[in-house]
Order: sequence, then C-alpha cells, then structure tokens
Amino acid sequence: MNNARLLTGWSVAGLLLLLPTVAVAWVAVLATERGSRCLTYGEQCSTIPSGVLHAFFWAALALGALALAWPRARWQYARLGAVLVQWGAQLTLGSLILSGA
Repeated sequence: MNNARLLTGWSVAGLLLLLPTVAVAWVAVLATERGSRCLTYGEQCSTIPSGVLHAFFWAALALGALALAWPRARWQYARLGAVLVQWGAQLTLGSLILSGA
C-alpha cells in the first residue's frame, strides 16, 4: 500500500528530526540576549515549566515509535492520527522553546 509507506516515511522523518528541532530551537534561544542572560546569571529565564517541554518531547517520540510499530495493513486512520499528533507535538515543542526566549 502506498499510503502505508507514506505514513511510515512521515513518522521516520519526524523521529529523525526531533533532536535537531530541539537543538536548533535551543541554539536560537541561547543566541539571544535574554537567553544568554538566563544561561549566565539565571535571570529572565523562561516561564514555561520544563515538565511541559519534556511531555511534548516524549509524546512525539512515543507516537512516532507507535506509528512505526503499528500494523501497516490495519487501522490506517489510527496510524495517520498518531503521525499527525506526533508532528503536532514536535512542532509545539519547538514553538514553546522558541517562545520561552
């Protein structure tokens, strides 16, 4: 099935891009004056709790793994939902890191 391969590709792409997304977002934050002030002096740091960031990271990772492990021939709409929520969690994580700057 072509749709099954497409979903697998999007899931793998999300998993491969998860760490670079987080790393690039943190580099962009730490490159700002506010980010460097937080790193150096502990002032003007993000008000977003780190537990929220961890939850979105682990959700994206778990949903990507779930979409890969899901049977390809059955429940394609559930796999599609898992991949969409995976990407939503990943993009939200990146946005939260950037907005906390």
